[in-house]
Amino acid sequence: MNRTSMTVADITGLLAKDEVSLESIALFKQDKRISVKRLIERWQQRQAQIAADRARVAELYVQEHALIAEGCTIIAGVDEAGRGPLAGPVVVGSVILPADAYLPLLNDSKKLTAEQRNKLYFAIKEQALAVNYEIVDREEIDRVNIYQATIAGMYRVIAGLKVKPEGVLIDAVPLPELSMTSVSLIGGDAISASIAAASIIAKVERDRLMMELDKEYPMYGFARHKGYGTKEHIAAIRKYGPCPIHRRSFEPIKSWEAKS
Repeated sequence: MNRTSMTVADITGLLAKDEVSLESIALFKQDKRISVKRLIERWQQRQAQIAADRARVAELYVQEHALIAEGCTIIAGVDEAGRGPLAGPVVVGSVILPADAYLPLLNDSKKLTAEQRNKLYFAIKEQALAVNYEIVDREEIDRVNIYQATIAGMYRVIAGLKVKPEGVLIDAVPLPELSMTSVSLIGGDAISASIAAASIIAKVERDRLMMELDKEYPMYGFARHKGYGTKEHIAAIRKYGPCPIHRRSFEPIKSWEAKS
């Protein structure tokens, strides 16, 4: 079929595909129909956005490349979700990506929408060499403090990876007892692909847990605020008191319980 004699609907369908030949694009550009010209303009804009995102994601591999230069070819990223909330567990994620794997929109989980995180969650699971997550429960957090509980969870999540890493990139927290090369990066989820992927795994898994806990304790609104100290959440704790998943070592719960 002559491309320029195709219907607008046919051209729309073809341009929606992942790959369109340069020959087809050249023919479409010759089409005099205004609607086809607009389709080509939108296609070109989309291709520019894809190219920009590829370049941005490629920059997220600078830290990984530095470890590869040191001889570490299998690199794990580690990050957590949930250190700040008043309720629920901390979830620690760890991911080993293939070198230079391209995951569209990959970024710090906090910069993504819930829909974007969910799409990336499945893409990471599909492409990663290994994925693991560790749940650090409220009891451990209250027993040893949030920082030490997070560190313990990070050690466990690395040990539980089905593929043993040769190097580890960690968001902010140093892990000096690791047997392999490790680098702690402040704001690592925004500058490392591996850590960003780990942050997404941790965030999605924790959000799922909080959605389930909302069914068990519906009066607190966990499905909406995920345990963070919102006005709604604070008001619910004042009204109903803390439930079993509230962190007793966190303020204001700690002070309220001391007074009771």
